[in-house]
Amino acid sequence: MGTPLPRDPIADARRNWERHGWGEVAAPMAAITAIMRTQQILTARIEAVLKPLGLTFARYELLALLGFARSGALPMNKASALLQVHPTSVTNAVDRLEKAGLVVRSPHPTDGRTTLIELTSEGRTLAKRATTALNAEVFAQSGFEDNDVEQLIQVLGRFRKASGDFED
Repeated sequence: MGTPLPRDPIADARRNWERHGWGEVAAPMAAITAIMRTQQILTARIEAVLKPLGLTFARYELLALLGFARSGALPMNKASALLQVHPTSVTNAVDRLEKAGLVVRSPHPTDGRTTLIELTSEGRTLAKRATTALNAEVFAQSGFEDNDVEQLIQVLGRFRKASGDFED
C-alpha cells in the first residue's frame, strides 16, 4: 500500500455528490465505491500471498474447488458454474495449471462431450500450501471485526441473492 491519504476520498466524493444535487444517491454511491476500493485492497493482499506460489486468485480458486471435490476431479462446465465464471475463464485457468503440471484433463468416462479436470499430486500440495498461507496472512488478518464479518456476510448475501447470484 502507498502512503495513506490525509482524509477519506470516498467521504469527499459523497459530499461532492450532495453539493451537486445528487443527495438521494450519495450514500449508495459511497457504499458501492467503498466496496470496490475494499475489493482492490483485498485483491492486492491475496495476490501478494499467491504470486510467490505462481498462482493468481482465479487459479487458486480452481485448485481449491478441485481439492474439495470427493474425487479431486470435476467436469469443466460444473467448475465454471460453481466458480460463477465464464467457461472461457476456466479453460484459460486450466490451460495454465495444466502447463504447470497442477491439473490434468481427461475425458469423462460416460459422457463423451464432457472433459474432466483433475488435480495432480503437485496441484493438491500447492493448493494446501496456498490455503495455509491465505488463512494465515489474509483470512485470519482480515482487518474486520468479528461482528462486522457476520454483518457483511448477511448484507452482501442478501444483495447477491436479490441480484440472482443464487436461489438459496
